[in-house]
Amino acid sequence: MAFEFTDDNFATTTEKGVHVVDFWAEWCGPCRLVGPVVEELATEYEGKATVGKVNVDHQPNVSMKYGIRSIPTILIIKDGEVVDQHVGTITKAALASKIDKQLQ
Repeated sequence: MAFEFTDDNFATTTEKGVHVVDFWAEWCGPCRLVGPVVEELATEYEGKATVGKVNVDHQPNVSMKYGIRSIPTILIIKDGEVVDQHVGTITKAALASKIDKQLQ
């Protein structure tokens, strides 16, 4: 199951390691397409990377901090720094490739 990032846990959670953060909302059609991909990758990368989600309607502070204006937006954060970003839908293979690049 995908990790739930919140305004309260985001900074401490993303300090060390690789984190994949899906910014989404319940009303967003493309977000519903990306959701299952994020869930599958959360299971597949367990113990290697934290794969999770931020509901932009419920967690406005972290969304504003990263300037999220379009959803879905996926950030890949390594040791507290954004190292990759993707806006819009993405295939599982393409996202896995982005994660693998950061785990090397």
